[in-house]
Amino acid sequence: MAVAFTFPGQGSQAVGMGKDLADAFPEARRIFQEVDDALGENLSKLIWEGPEETLTLTANAQPALMAVSLAAIRALESRGFSLQDKVAYVAGHSLGEYSALAAAGFVSVADAARLLRIRGNAMQAAVPAGEGAMAAIIGLEQADVEAACAEAAKGSVCQIANDNGGGQLVISGAKAAVELAAKLCIEKGAKRALMLQVSAPFHSALMAPAANLMRDALAGVTKNAPVVPVVSNVSVAPSSDPDEIARRLVEQVTGRVRWRETVEWFGANGVTTLYEIGAGKVLSGLARRINRDIATASVGSAAEVEAALAALA
Repeated sequence: MAVAFTFPGQGSQAVGMGKDLADAFPEARRIFQEVDDALGENLSKLIWEGPEETLTLTANAQPALMAVSLAAIRALESRGFSLQDKVAYVAGHSLGEYSALAAAGFVSVADAARLLRIRGNAMQAAVPAGEGAMAAIIGLEQADVEAACAEAAKGSVCQIANDNGGGQLVISGAKAAVELAAKLCIEKGAKRALMLQVSAPFHSALMAPAANLMRDALAGVTKNAPVVPVVSNVSVAPSSDPDEIARRLVEQVTGRVRWRETVEWFGANGVTTLYEIGAGKVLSGLARRINRDIATASVGSAAEVEAALAALA
């Protein structure tokens, strides 16, 4: 009867997220102030008032989503909740792994905000605009998607970036190769192949310059053993070793987000309930498609904090 906390990634952002938490819990409001101070700007105003197109920029969305997730954690903790006592594992989808690690005390909230700003800028700068692309492939076996990527790459880069479960795989790489791979996936029987409106080919080998920057950035922050084991995106294994966690975060920039396997791992290791901490309900939806035996709940509003506290008491 174990519980795991999961933390959402990019795409879950929405103008106004977290405002309800900040209004209801002074401890949650302090998280937004901490992030603003760390970045030297009023990110919370952008989170709550928009405009949406500015909030959606990778360099803003990443620390913003982390802020909302940590605000929810602090709201829970303000009412006596203990992550260490109540939660067996934490994990996050892509940038959400940083939120999970900050929640578990691996890095401070201020350092997490700065790391995510560096990560967002580095990922954006790694590939000139228009040269990379990503596409979602729906309803095709992983082996067939990998074969299409290999056929389309022809010395270029095209690879699976996200295994989200429920028959959804995301491919990433050089624009021409991704477009060709998407076409090949349809020919191989995919139900749909959708080019994504993203600003860079995330989680592909083209992100190597960003990975190098993150290695240096992570080396410069204080790292602690997390109070709860963190299940890595790239290894699908729990770790509490700070050096190993930092290595995995560097690998994650160019590596695959293995979310389907992460949820399957939770199911195989006694997790019966997954709480999605922060904005949106994307991970809850994915979890239900991957393993219907695992219950899901979201904690992104004051009412949801109260419901979680009652359920976790």
